[in-house]
Amino acid sequence: MDVCGTVTGGLEPVMDVFQHNFAQGAEVGAGLAVYRHGEPVVDLWAGYADPGARRPWAHGTLAALASTTKTFAAGALLLLVERGRVDLDAPVAAYWPEFAQNGKDGITVRTLLSHRAGLTSMEARPVTWEDLRDWTPITDTLAAAAPAWPPGAAHGYHGVTIGHLIGEIVRRVSGTSLSEFFAREIAAPLGGLDCYVRVPDAELPRLATMVVPDAEQVALGMQVPELADMVRALNDPATLTYRSMYGSVAIDWDAANDPRTYQVESPSMDGVASAASLARYFAALIGPVDGVRLLGPPLLDDVRRSHGDGIDEILRVRTSWGLGFQLPGGPMWPAPEHLTGLFGHGGATGSFAFADPERGLAFAYVPNRGSELLEGGDFRVRGLIKALYACQPTDR
Repeated sequence: MDVCGTVTGGLEPVMDVFQHNFAQGAEVGAGLAVYRHGEPVVDLWAGYADPGARRPWAHGTLAALASTTKTFAAGALLLLVERGRVDLDAPVAAYWPEFAQNGKDGITVRTLLSHRAGLTSMEARPVTWEDLRDWTPITDTLAAAAPAWPPGAAHGYHGVTIGHLIGEIVRRVSGTSLSEFFAREIAAPLGGLDCYVRVPDAELPRLATMVVPDAEQVALGMQVPELADMVRALNDPATLTYRSMYGSVAIDWDAANDPRTYQVESPSMDGVASAASLARYFAALIGPVDGVRLLGPPLLDDVRRSHGDGIDEILRVRTSWGLGFQLPGGPMWPAPEHLTGLFGHGGATGSFAFADPERGLAFAYVPNRGSELLEGGDFRVRGLIKALYACQPTDR
């Protein structure tokens, strides 16, 4: 498979691994981009955006992100924090008064962003397209919900709910929807990023066709020893894990190529991006990109500080959470011990993005073959990350 694009700065081994993934039959189509100190140093793409039509992957191909979309919601709210319009330690109810129901009046924005609020389940009203389109049925349900554990006492992945919880604060403070705020205040200043919470109709033709993992691939993913407790919980409808994940959504993998999935406001699950734009966004979170920087050093240090580390109440494996972003640690994001201060997120489509402020790196990978693992981070992306750090960039 021919690989298109450019690599500079001694990072050619990253391209070798990218090409190897295709040679091994692990990819259909994919894009990969890396920024270093605000400049693009890796910008690669290969394969087919639509294997049935033999439509080749292009530089501007958009790919479904699944949970990596959560980083758009987090970035929008953190930008409001940076601008002094939201206080991390203020109650969520200060911005969203209805949220104070059922003992939630003391939950702070910080607690919410770090997946410690205990509002993980939508089982009372599993998410539908209609609810995503209308927005308020979901936020009204969350405002009326009771936490599954004492807020702040534990952490657990708010996989289906965090996008709307964050997005409603953004909406109340900014007066506009999350997708509109992100487009105006983040994407536009950075040159018109191809990063979307809700995809404009005109951009849909650029969207890659998802190739859903087959039963054999899913079975392999379920056999990862480190994920055994999570797998058991996901297969038991009585568990909070099941009720917060599968039991909270009335839409499944069959909808991966339905345009409606991307035409609604679904900030936990259904955004899209090109690899180049996703890396550019992460680069702007940690430093200037063509004069635009989203977060200042003090807030950035808070974002990448662990606010909850240990066994995740939902995923049942070790996770570590900063503010709106996952941190390395545990099987969802294994990383060498010497790599500290990184923050990012993966998704079930196989997408993965992160930033490393210490080394000035921003990484984004977007494929269209879905991952066999719940939140991505499979061997494809792990090999790419390993190659990136094996190049041992020395300037900081």
